[in-house]
Amino acid sequence: MDHPISEFKSKSGLRRIFSAMSYSLDGFKAAWLHEHAFRQELVVVVIGTVVALGLAISPFEKLVLIVALLFVLIVELINSAIEAIVDRISLERHPLSKRAKDLGSAAVMLAFIIAALTWATVLVNRFY
Repeated sequence: MDHPISEFKSKSGLRRIFSAMSYSLDGFKAAWLHEHAFRQELVVVVIGTVVALGLAISPFEKLVLIVALLFVLIVELINSAIEAIVDRISLERHPLSKRAKDLGSAAVMLAFIIAALTWATVLVNRFY
């Protein structure tokens, strides 16, 4: 059985790297323009990064705090991609569509919990 191959898969070498970078920037732009939650979380990440960099903690602890925040953004981007795929397939209400979107939302919530626990652990261990 012959499967169609994406025209994007034929690129290789530096051309592929530059194309991938361009697609990634398009993804960030789409998230900024179309995803309210992404914009809100990005504000939290920027503020949290400034706070983390200003804390009297080790460079490694600063990195851990910032990575925990970036993890939330990563999961939000994946959640937004799932939602876009579901909406592309159909805007009609369906139990499987709801499940897919709810699972993505649950993943974002877990990422937030991980970030909050990370921040709490670093700050409590350092300052109390």
